[in-house]
Amino acid sequence: MPGLRTGRGWLLWLAVVFITCSAGRVARAQSAYESTDIEYGRLVYRIECARCHGESGTGVASVDLRSGQFRNATTDRDLRRLLRSGLEGTPMPAFELDPAESVGIVAYLRNMGYEADSVVLGDAERGRILFEGRGECASCHRVDGRGPRLAPELSAVGARRPPSALRQALIDPTRAMWPINRPVVAVTNSGERVLGRRLNEDTYTVQLIDEQERLRSLDKAELREFTVLMESPMPSYQDRLDSQELADVLAYLVSLKG
Repeated sequence: MPGLRTGRGWLLWLAVVFITCSAGRVARAQSAYESTDIEYGRLVYRIECARCHGESGTGVASVDLRSGQFRNATTDRDLRRLLRSGLEGTPMPAFELDPAESVGIVAYLRNMGYEADSVVLGDAERGRILFEGRGECASCHRVDGRGPRLAPELSAVGARRPPSALRQALIDPTRAMWPINRPVVAVTNSGERVLGRRLNEDTYTVQLIDEQERLRSLDKAELREFTVLMESPMPSYQDRLDSQELADVLAYLVSLKG
């Protein structure tokens, strides 16, 4: 297993064919875990764990990962700790998993006994083309030093957010929007109206990127109006992209590890 760490980011870029599951899979999977995270965890498992544990999870004597129960880990937090620290006195090494990989592999380990009825495989390169082209995502989001700063930076979004959250953001961006990313409207005492994306806020000031991509720091004492908008300016792609295209864009987003 340790040898698989070499070039892991490259392997994920080549191997990430993001998987969205059928309703049958969702119905049978444990309700605590999103099917998209389970399928992403399957990919991480194949890269990191299958060399020792096998595809079926039974490659190590007296260990059956398909059961979803583990002698040295009871809770999901225990599992994440075990993955980070390894298991002393055994060949089990420590892994440097990013948060999204940790969410995915724990979800998969808890659900190895389930088999998907059908899957749609996404292609990261096709997703990149959609992201930069017809999807018009690159008109607001910045990736690897390219693009505007009107929307949150996405260069490492695949490491920070699990696949289920990324899918939710594409389908229902308002519901998935983090509070700090909510757009704001500020009107100064002199009458200037500023619309922008918050970067930071405290009791007395707010820092934002305005519509001209200028960094602004506003003193709240000098504002006569300050409104946090609850609706995301990002459109839903539920009807703009078909299921295959959504899976492709998800594959691209998951591959963005910074």
